[in-house]
Amino acid sequence: MLQRRARPRPRWALVAIPVAWIVAVTVIDILAPPHIHLGPLLVAAPAFTPLLGGPGTVGLVAALAVVAQTVIGVVRDPDELLSANHEAQIIALVLVGLSLVVFCVLRERRAKELSQVRYVSETAQRVVLPPLPERIGPLRTASLYLAAEAEAQIGGDLYAAARTTSGTRLIVGDVRGKGMTAVNDAALLLGAFRVAAHREADLSELVAYLDRSVCWDLMEPGEAGSFGETFVTATVLDIPDRDGPVRMVSCGHPPPVVLRDGQPTTMQAARPAPPLGLGELVHPRYHVDSFPFEPGSLLLLYTDGVTEARDVAGVFYPLADRVLGWNERDPAAFLDRFRRDLLDHVGGRLDDDAAMIAVTRTSASSA
Repeated sequence: MLQRRARPRPRWALVAIPVAWIVAVTVIDILAPPHIHLGPLLVAAPAFTPLLGGPGTVGLVAALAVVAQTVIGVVRDPDELLSANHEAQIIALVLVGLSLVVFCVLRERRAKELSQVRYVSETAQRVVLPPLPERIGPLRTASLYLAAEAEAQIGGDLYAAARTTSGTRLIVGDVRGKGMTAVNDAALLLGAFRVAAHREADLSELVAYLDRSVCWDLMEPGEAGSFGETFVTATVLDIPDRDGPVRMVSCGHPPPVVLRDGQPTTMQAARPAPPLGLGELVHPRYHVDSFPFEPGSLLLLYTDGVTEARDVAGVFYPLADRVLGWNERDPAAFLDRFRRDLLDHVGGRLDDDAAMIAVTRTSASSA
């Protein structure tokens, strides 16, 4: 269950620092020679406090600074209630304190809004792009989505799985574009895949249906056609439960990688099709490729946010070279290592969203 993040509590031990500063400046100013005035240094206390707490804490420290300045004025000029200089300093402290309190109120309101946005995006991710189950028939799976934007948890990358009477069908793809439009297009394509994956008998027919569904989404009612503005690169796989190769249709998407005994093999498509949504322009014939996928092997599907990730020198992430020698048999453990290695390559932050699926087969003959 998703939970809202708890509101940070003031760090009371550190709040003692501005309080101690107020006490020290007050004592030193009172004991200092008449020509030395340290009262203006009191403003540093409320100015530092927003780093430690909210508007209440800032208001309290600012009030203490005003009281301290008043005490300094009374003690140093006992014959005069408050000199014009001390009154000016008190007014300045009040204005600074009020400004800082307003700043903290606005900051907390902004933080609350960001927390709500993050909460909604996490909820949307669970609805639109839920994690794959750990077991799908004889397959063990794991999925991972890494968003490039700090406050966004979902973008245009997509993946899904669907069971058929004889196996499992997987799709991984990437919608052209950014923002909520890409999220909407990804959700529409995933809906079409989940509806049709178990109905279309042939993999090429399924991909043709997905292409038409993307084209339909681009047209307004009554339009003759408006294509090419949005498209989706995708790879669609059919993995049989029993012995047999994996069947694949690639639509302009990065090729899968099969890792066996630490040796990666890139499964390039012999005749890749254009991205989904461009079928009305080129009328492709979808060619179905196949490759072996035996028990003990790990199948990795990913989006171009992985292979196009750059380090500080601008070098792309060399996927096949990086995973060479990896022997993780558990998909979740593999993706956890993969995530750490990818983020280490880019220095902790991606420039584009990235989605990954890892799949292993538990038995060659299990139903």
